[in-house]
Amino acid sequence: MTRRRQRRTLKPLPGGRVEYKGRSFINFCSNDYLGLAQDERIVQALKEAADEYGVGSGASQLITGYSEAHEQLEQQLADFTGYDRALFFSNGYMANLGVITALADRHTSLYLDRLAHASLIDATRLSRARYQRYAHNSVADLMARLADDQQQRRLVVSEGVFSMEGDRAPLIDIAQCCQQQKALFYLDDAHGFGVLGEQGRGSRSAQGLDTDAVPLQMATFGKALGVSGAFVAGSHELIETILQRSRTLTYSTAPPPALARATATALTIVIAEQWRRDKLEALVQYWRRVAHEQELPLLESDTAIQPLLIGADADALAVSESLMEHGLLVSAIRPPTVPEGEARLRITLTSAHEQADIDRLVQALAASL
Repeated sequence: MTRRRQRRTLKPLPGGRVEYKGRSFINFCSNDYLGLAQDERIVQALKEAADEYGVGSGASQLITGYSEAHEQLEQQLADFTGYDRALFFSNGYMANLGVITALADRHTSLYLDRLAHASLIDATRLSRARYQRYAHNSVADLMARLADDQQQRRLVVSEGVFSMEGDRAPLIDIAQCCQQQKALFYLDDAHGFGVLGEQGRGSRSAQGLDTDAVPLQMATFGKALGVSGAFVAGSHELIETILQRSRTLTYSTAPPPALARATATALTIVIAEQWRRDKLEALVQYWRRVAHEQELPLLESDTAIQPLLIGADADALAVSESLMEHGLLVSAIRPPTVPEGEARLRITLTSAHEQADIDRLVQALAASL
């Protein structure tokens, strides 16, 4: 079974590395884009908050699981993003399920990008909405589908940065399309938040859009912020609707208050330390230049996600295993995560990497492909 997945027992090491079976590997698989997962300031914030609050919240947010730490984080997120309110979810998957099933039902038409994340697909199906998947990043296809739809309630969903492609959605055009067609636009910015835009505000900020253009946004904390969890931000009315209707929030134990406090610390660091984003951007540019020199099969991406299209499953696995022999950890991504015949190496760069790490990767790829 070539598509059987297996877990590896890894230990994180400094400098964008992990230990596996007693050996150190440069980790080119992590979504820890700003190298914060082991930051001592965040670790200390978690420890201190655990001393104050304990290690669990004890109940749903709507029972007794909502603390001052949760409230302060949500206010910090609302202030940072410019939305009226924010809600703290346990993870991005639960946030997407909670939002879409709260806002969409069988009386809703829902439009989803063809390459949307599995959580968005699952949420769409669970909502029972009538849905269509428009061609990837094709605003013309989206507009044509919306123009033919007379349904009064319509929801358009896109990612800001696509997790397996690394490319960015044309948010300006999607927002204009939604405004013209009177559809609600929901943005999943899991891979843009913290990395793109002013002070890391994300894809919406990077493309110069205000909150009116993108009325509802989700982002996760397990990537650029280096912790765990997710949030949804929007208007008072939208957030209150989600709070009242989201089953994944109502029927889940709230994330630990200590995690909320650590996340608040991580967000403060993300805002203050622009050098992390600057370094990551420089590494992406360097990688693309040297990879092009070696004629590696790059996809079009200017983000931290840099896929190499291989094609056949077996070939992608073989290259991944060859890279491990060189002390490099790069995952092979296969269907159903990506379309048939488009198996790839999903290379991710972080600010914990150095140019020498990229040189080593490029040399190993040139020898392995």
